[in-house]
Amino acid sequence: MELNITVLAGDGIGPEVTAQGVRLLKAVAERHGHAFTFNEKKVGGAAIRETGVPLPEDTLAACLESDAVLLGAVGSPEFDALPPERRPESGLLALRKALGGFANLRPAIAYPSIADSSPIKAEVLGKADILIVRELLGGLYFGQPRGIEEIDGKQSGFNTMRYSEDEIERVARVAFEAARTRRKFLASVDKANVLETSRLWRQVVGKLSSEYPDVTVEHHYVDSFAMHLVMNPQRFDVVVSENLFGDILSDEAAVITGSLGLLGSATIGGKIDLYEPVHGSAPDIAGTGKANPIGAIASAAMLLRHSANLEAEATAIEDAIRAVLDAGYRTEDIARGTYKQKCTTEEMGSLILEHFNASTALSAAQSA
Repeated sequence: MELNITVLAGDGIGPEVTAQGVRLLKAVAERHGHAFTFNEKKVGGAAIRETGVPLPEDTLAACLESDAVLLGAVGSPEFDALPPERRPESGLLALRKALGGFANLRPAIAYPSIADSSPIKAEVLGKADILIVRELLGGLYFGQPRGIEEIDGKQSGFNTMRYSEDEIERVARVAFEAARTRRKFLASVDKANVLETSRLWRQVVGKLSSEYPDVTVEHHYVDSFAMHLVMNPQRFDVVVSENLFGDILSDEAAVITGSLGLLGSATIGGKIDLYEPVHGSAPDIAGTGKANPIGAIASAAMLLRHSANLEAEATAIEDAIRAVLDAGYRTEDIARGTYKQKCTTEEMGSLILEHFNASTALSAAQSA
């Protein structure tokens, strides 16, 4: 397998955690005889400092010419005074739009060994394993018109939530297909009692469900679903929602795992797939060694699964993550209750790498 990967380390803790994801990808290539090449480019605040823009042309060109993009994080308070179109986050939105990925996959897994890191009781968490499928190119984040205007001497801000039937159907189909590979249960989240876009959403998902008779579908209002997600997370399997609701719910799902730092994501469906941890740039802990690299490493595993069809290698990385957590190693964000050792960002990456290498060597010996 040959794979050309563009690496956008970005801002804050982005470079620290991305480096650990790249270490695992290089180990996969070495252990399994793949040829992965890595092309590092600037994005977000790092790009603004160097070029004055959050998404330089050469960065976008490199992404469009690659097989996959691995992103760290973007954003920094030092750029908050800039106009919206020049801030780091605008570069990320422009990148997502250019790559065309419309479905964002965000797994949230309750690891039993770190149940005490979650504010939810262990007996409620159980073995919760949820995949949130978030629509990524529509809704309030991209709808037009939008802006700030003056009315009667007062500032007024406005955004437009808009969805077409085709936009809804394509992301719902991704969710249905995912449900078929899991527990065959899909929860569709909307606000159909208030919003016209949500009424269309519910109508399209309901119609599409006839093509997937093996998948059970439930419709939920976003406000009540937010409550049920933390009260009974074991009940849910695949969740599909529009952009804003999906953004909020997937961050809420972090309480299931115990930390945002554990969550990876994949943005699929476009020209090039994009992989990034959910946690953001966290500039307050950048350079301290406190950042959790598991989200970035999990994102690297998703890259192997979705862009390279290397399921065995992806699963091996995920097994290594679980094994290291089971062994009692913790970064600062999940150091709760009883554990063996607190680790820095690099130390956690090394432990996962060591377990991956050991398990891969064992598998090779057993098959020889």
